[in-house]
Amino acid sequence: MLNLPKQTDFDMNGGEQLVSNFYTAFQQLDSAKMNACYSDDIIFFDPVFELLRANEVKMMWGMLCKNAKDFSLEFGNIQALDEEYYTCDWTATYQFSKTGRRVVNKVRANMRLADGKIIEHSDAFSLHRWSIQALGFSGWLLGWNKFFQRKIKNNAKRSLLQYMKQKS
Repeated sequence: MLNLPKQTDFDMNGGEQLVSNFYTAFQQLDSAKMNACYSDDIIFFDPVFELLRANEVKMMWGMLCKNAKDFSLEFGNIQALDEEYYTCDWTATYQFSKTGRRVVNKVRANMRLADGKIIEHSDAFSLHRWSIQALGFSGWLLGWNKFFQRKIKNNAKRSLLQYMKQKS
């Protein structure tokens, strides 16, 4: 009798590879390869852009990769929580374009996979810690404030909408 892996073992290995492929493409700032890992109806959430869907998500990665300066990314600790859900830790280091300040953003990603694609993706990080690095004193002083955080989010959404308009 052959000793074949169980289907769930195969799916977990394939899922880990998919997550690794996504972040390897991110290291290379290759948004096309990143987006190829996503389903067409991807749902994304993070503390800055908040909820994005489908093409908005893919355009966000295109914008971020295109505008990246002095960028590096490390990732690891990819874990299968079950057949569908995976987590990964990643750290992006870059120069924030609006201020020229260096940011080291430590992120915990959660992903849901189906049919060989990422169908849900959320990134968790401290928006206050990010704002201190990206914005300096004003981020330190006000980065915890919900109104200040809303301004950061609105600026990010506005940038994304402008980028999407240019691409259409």
